[in-house]
Amino acid sequence: MELTKQSIHCPTCDHGFSIYLDYSRGAQDYYDDCPNCCTSYRVRFSLDDQHRQARVFIDADDEQIY
Repeated sequence: MELTKQSIHCPTCDHGFSIYLDYSRGAQDYYDDCPNCCTSYRVRFSLDDQHRQARVFIDADDEQIY
């Protein structure tokens, strides 16, 4: 398991906190709750092996386009 700590801000209340990303699991797309305001936020995480980069996108649950 390759856990990496990432600092983020809640898209709803702007509270700063840390999440842990597991690089060994590849791309991830999941929802979690802010520890401050309890509002759901979405985490989208992708790996670009060619450029050796990781990209993390955080957005509010209500910002999704269906």
